[in-house]
Amino acid sequence: MYENTYPNKRFKHTMDFLQHYVSTEDSILDLGVTNPLSELMQAKGFEVQNTSGLDLDLDTSEIESTKANVVTAFEIFEHLLSPFTVLRSIKADKLVASIPLNLWFASAYRSKIDMRDRHFHEFEDWQFDWLLEKAGWKIIASEKWTNPTKQLGIRPILRRFTPRYYIVYAERVKNPKA
Repeated sequence: MYENTYPNKRFKHTMDFLQHYVSTEDSILDLGVTNPLSELMQAKGFEVQNTSGLDLDLDTSEIESTKANVVTAFEIFEHLLSPFTVLRSIKADKLVASIPLNLWFASAYRSKIDMRDRHFHEFEDWQFDWLLEKAGWKIIASEKWTNPTKQLGIRPILRRFTPRYYIVYAERVKNPKA
């Protein structure tokens, strides 16, 4: 996935946000297989365990059985058919999650060669907030940032001022309304 490019800006924003809300004393379950961002988290002193690659739409057992007190989910919910089920299965009290935002000038991403590298959902911030709230999470903090490219054209110009990524720190609601 990152053979020729490394999303430095996205990783820097993500790490700055994570380090602000999560301590290296916390244990983290990172949803998704080991990847450059989870390796960067470990290099910064975080104790990180990744899920093994199971289809989280069908099997949430690794999420349910973890002893981690923080779950991170960086650009994974857009790939799931049912992120609600995954969010409800989390037992940890803290969640740091990011998503790519729906861009009105670009269609949803779909890799033609990797069946898992496709976006089923393209969220707007309010939709993701609502999903988290319905799944029993309270958003404590959030940020958005742009992802400009060095290409020429209308879309690259729009990417200079249209937020592309949204990240939240949320805590589990102790007594959610039924």
